[in-house]
Amino acid sequence: MSYEQMQNNKVCLTGKIASTPEFSHEIMGEGFYDLSISVKRLSGQEDIIPLTISERLMEDENFEIGTLIGLIGQFRSYNKLVEGRSKLVLRVFVRELVEPDEDEPNTIEIDGFVCKQPIYRTTPFNREISDMLIAVNRAYNKSDYIPAIAWGRNARYAKGFSIGDRVHIVGRIQSRTYQKQLEDGETEERTAYEVSISKLDLPQD
Repeated sequence: MSYEQMQNNKVCLTGKIASTPEFSHEIMGEGFYDLSISVKRLSGQEDIIPLTISERLMEDENFEIGTLIGLIGQFRSYNKLVEGRSKLVLRVFVRELVEPDEDEPNTIEIDGFVCKQPIYRTTPFNREISDMLIAVNRAYNKSDYIPAIAWGRNARYAKGFSIGDRVHIVGRIQSRTYQKQLEDGETEERTAYEVSISKLDLPQD
């Protein structure tokens, strides 16, 4: 992976381990594990963020539930077949373990391209929102598709973006639970992950 591809998708997180690591897959003899961490917001609420980490990074480290860790990685997406349908799965791929930084526990910076027309709306409390989907290039001609949400002035700015526009975003990763109505009429609680945008602009090449 080139330096540019590492810098166009950078996540820094500090949080407490919230689940026991479970084996996910192996690539060329290297095992990878899935787990989640709990990251505090300024409001005191917590985001539960899923991670994938190499067994090599886990050596000689404490991964018991409740342990505080710091990490640098990338927010990645995968398509997973669930009940015959393709589902977008989002996880932070850990590249490095670092000293925890509780002053800035959750930051993400991405440089990508608008791949769906932003959807602008207002909430019942008259808050302005724009929902976006950003494609971020990765090595081996792959791309990550990252949902993002802009608020207020940023939402008004984003609603004028067009498909294909290059966009630079700074924000944080948030988890959000919602009720999904199933075909049989039952409801199921699910969790969505997205970038809550604090800054965005259209870079000039």
